[in-house]
Amino acid sequence: MLRPKIPTMPSPTGLITPPTVVEPTTVVQHHPTLTPAPTASTRPTIQLTPGTALALVGAGTAVVLVVGAVLVSMLLAVAVTGASVAVCAVVIRSLISSQHRR
Repeated sequence: MLRPKIPTMPSPTGLITPPTVVEPTTVVQHHPTLTPAPTASTRPTIQLTPGTALALVGAGTAVVLVVGAVLVSMLLAVAVTGASVAVCAVVIRSLISSQHRR
């Protein structure tokens, strides 16, 4: 009763087809063609002047300040929400406990 029964493999029924023979295919080698070397681009290079460097530093500082202000305001919102929920919980707890005393 507690011994597992191993199923036996049933014998196949119907037509049995012989395995197909796969013949190897021929390998064709392609010789790579040489491509010409890339030519230098005609685009002008970007020159960093002191004015543009100062503008980039100012823009980066502005981005950092804006992102920092957004993150601090989100943290403040979470803190205010948590404090208000805690105050509500204390008020509700005191109301329930004072109701049981009467």
